[in-house]
Amino acid sequence: MELIHLPPQALRLGQVLDYSIYDAEGKLLLARGQVLRNSPLGQTLMLQGGWVQPHETKDYQRAVAHQADTLMHQGATLGAIANARPAGFRAERDSKPTVSNLAAWADLQLRAHALLREPRAEDFLQRFDLVLQELQTRLLNQSDETLLLLIFEAGQGFEHYSARHGLLTLALADQCARQLGWADDLRQVLAQAALSMNIAISTLQDRLASQSDKPGEMHRRELAAHGDRGAELLRALGVQDSLWLQVVRLHHEAGPGPLSSRSMPDQMARVLCRADIYGARLSPRRSRKALSAAAAARAVYLDELGQPDEVGAALIKAIGLYPPGSLVRLASGEVGIVHKRGHSANEPVVASLLGKSGAPWSEPVTRDTRLAAQAISASLAPHELKLHVNLGKLVRP
Repeated sequence: MELIHLPPQALRLGQVLDYSIYDAEGKLLLARGQVLRNSPLGQTLMLQGGWVQPHETKDYQRAVAHQADTLMHQGATLGAIANARPAGFRAERDSKPTVSNLAAWADLQLRAHALLREPRAEDFLQRFDLVLQELQTRLLNQSDETLLLLIFEAGQGFEHYSARHGLLTLALADQCARQLGWADDLRQVLAQAALSMNIAISTLQDRLASQSDKPGEMHRRELAAHGDRGAELLRALGVQDSLWLQVVRLHHEAGPGPLSSRSMPDQMARVLCRADIYGARLSPRRSRKALSAAAAARAVYLDELGQPDEVGAALIKAIGLYPPGSLVRLASGEVGIVHKRGHSANEPVVASLLGKSGAPWSEPVTRDTRLAAQAISASLAPHELKLHVNLGKLVRP
């Protein structure tokens, strides 16, 4: 567990804590939601401050954002920004060995692959919940970083396609549902349905992604029926939530039109349908190349009738026209990867990978696309970047 020192001036007696406070060794002193009272402990904290988890305190997040913005305008590398700490805060990690972020990410993908390819009734729900909760925690605490990993890796190949696509669809659907203002309980069911919607065809999806030929008639029938078969399989694996099962059953049947006139299962199925299409456009098959993020956005912004799509518009507003993990060319001629969402859908923060001459930087350099000289001039498909991208330089250790 990473802890940062919260200075005394960030505390006041009588406040309801929106974060938990620990001592320097990681022992919990006050839980989130408690009141900081005028007690011996409260007085000590008012004099010395306390220790909190970075993602829980808004003061720290605002300070990080301010310093990152300052460093970005100074042309600092991503490494310098990642290692910086706001004034007044001290960082301390416990002495226990930790698994690297990328290693943990690879493990999550492998567990998702095994879960969908080899579901077992005796432990399916337990394994499912662990994978789901881990991704949801990442989306809550590191949403841009998680989207970067999912979207960039989606464009790099078709290994473990079904599991990676399920995780990506979950993330996209979650961000879309937040944009639509859905309550937590509805977003939870949506996430469950997203991760499990293709469970009946996971093996087939992986096989089709790696073959050059189009699906035969038997495979097309199997694909057409996979919503019903998936719901039946999930019920056999122990899923009893009727809304979850309905959404899985309907996720390829929810057609165009406004959401307000639909039942909730059909609304959720429509969100999954559009997130599914967007994610599929970003992913290559052996038979075709992946599209750029802008091209994928166009595919979901207009519905099957060529009209603006409510869900597609909400998805693009939520993740941006150029979402984290997508590739872009800047007005300067540099090429980079979108690192974070920005103030608007078309003005993200970009990590420049190639300079104007086409030579790679030794370290990614941040670019603010709000500036005319650094504005995005084109959205690039994954195969257009002829460079191995070191993700370790783009995400936290």
